[in-house]
Order: sequence, then C-alpha cells, then structure tokens
Amino acid sequence: MKNTRSYAAIAYLFLAPALILMGVFTFWPVGFNTYLAFQDYSIADGTATWNNFAHFKYIFHEELFWNALKNSLLYLLIVPVIQLGALVLAKLVNNKLPGMTFFRATFYIPVITSISIAGVVWIYVYKYDGMLTWLLTSLGLLHEQIDWLGEPKIALYMMMIFTFWKGIGYYMVLYLAGLQAIPSEVEEAAVLDGANAWQRFWKITVPMVKPTILLCTLLSTIAAIKVMQEPIVLTKGGKGDTYTALFYVYDQAFRNFNFGRAAAAGLVITFFCVLLAIIQFRFFGEKK
Repeated sequence: MKNTRSYAAIAYLFLAPALILMGVFTFWPVGFNTYLAFQDYSIADGTATWNNFAHFKYIFHEELFWNALKNSLLYLLIVPVIQLGALVLAKLVNNKLPGMTFFRATFYIPVITSISIAGVVWIYVYKYDGMLTWLLTSLGLLHEQIDWLGEPKIALYMMMIFTFWKGIGYYMVLYLAGLQAIPSEVEEAAVLDGANAWQRFWKITVPMVKPTILLCTLLSTIAAIKVMQEPIVLTKGGKGDTYTALFYVYDQAFRNFNFGRAAAAGLVITFFCVLLAIIQFRFFGEKK
C-alpha cells in the first residue's frame, strides 16, 4: 500500500506542470467565460452585475448571430472534402518512390506558412483581375471578371478553398502516421487473395485508420466551427457573406466591449462543437 501511494505521488508530481498549465490556460478561462456569460461586465472598473439569461435571450433573437452561426455550420462542408483529400494524398505519398520526401514536405509547406502571408497571396489570386480570373478566362470557362471574395454567394466557398489548401498537408501527415502503423503483411495477404487497389483501400486501409479518421474529422470540425482567421485576412471579417460565429464573438468582445454577450455566444458555439463531437464519436467510435 505504501509503495502504491509513493508511485501515485511520483506520478502526480510529474503530471503537476501539465495540470497547472491546463488549469491556468484551459479550466480557469472556461470557468471565467461561463461566469461572464451571466454578467454585465464593465472593463472600465472591472465590476460585474448578474443579469440571468439576458445575453442568451439577446443573441437568440439577433439575426446577425444566427447568420454568423449559419456561415460557420455551412463551413462544415469542407470537412469531408479535406479529410478524403488528405487520406488519398497520404496514401499516394506513402509509396516508397524516389523524391517522395520532397513531395511530403511540399504539401506541408502551406501548413507552416503564416496565414497572414498566405492570405495576402490568395487575395491577389482572388482579385477580379487576379490569377484565378485569368486562368478561367484563358480556358474559356469565364467571360467576365469576378471579385471572388466580394460576391456574397461565393465568398464563403472561396474561403473554404483557401482552408483546403492551407490545411490538407496537416491532416495528410496524421493520416500518413496511421497508414505507416498498418502491418505490411495485411496488405500483402490481400494482394495474394486477388484484391485490387480500390478494394484494398476501402476494405483494409479505411477500417484500420478509423481512429485516425475520427481524430482528424473531430479536429477539422472544431476548426471549421471556430474559423476566424480566414475572414479576418481575406475579407476583413464581414465582406460578402463571410461573417462567422467566432468572428461575432471577437466583434462583441473587442469592438463593442460587450464581454458578457461574447461569452454567451462562445458557450453556444461550444455547445455545437460538443454536439458534433458526440455525433462523430457515435459514427466513428468503436461499436461495442
């Protein structure tokens, strides 16, 4: 018993730095945010007054918030596209061919590129006389110039393309790690049984990387719901139809200085993230 307690004390001692950091930068902010959601908080003197559910009632009746939340939920369309693309890409770069390391690094470069720098480049791509317009015009697919980020009906989808380019390399690396954990004997046995590449992909690769699919889908879903950097960089936050839920939180907190309303909106967004996570665990999780 004494040795068990000693081992437990040593274990908690090693865990202490991580637990302290999580307490300061995760648990305390979540708790304080929940507290602010029910308060009228003044940044001038730091006073807070209890107001029950006033902030929630306000945002539930505000068209701007629901439009922002709709845009964030619509952004989820990028999730299956980027996951399928990353899995296929990981499968391709997992081959042992000359120069494959170079291709892996090339696909990962957008991930480590500053979003501000990448955004400036893509703004020029999306300009009405930019590279995309020139390319489509040259191919005969477009007959007039379009400001791709200024058109309300397509601006959000243009941002999704940017997100796809920026993030596919990140998920490719995660899938690559999952693929390399699959025993080579399994695929070799399938080849001997006469399975073609398509059958091996759907019957062996996909089931065996299911935990990685769950992880990547969960990460990309949360990233899609809380997208904010893209609209800030590409459309200054609200140009066209790109006003997202997390940008609403930023707008309320740091432009209107209404921290209570921002906290309430943040809790609503968190609710949707948790709900989507539960659905994904039900779908991709292990069936008992």
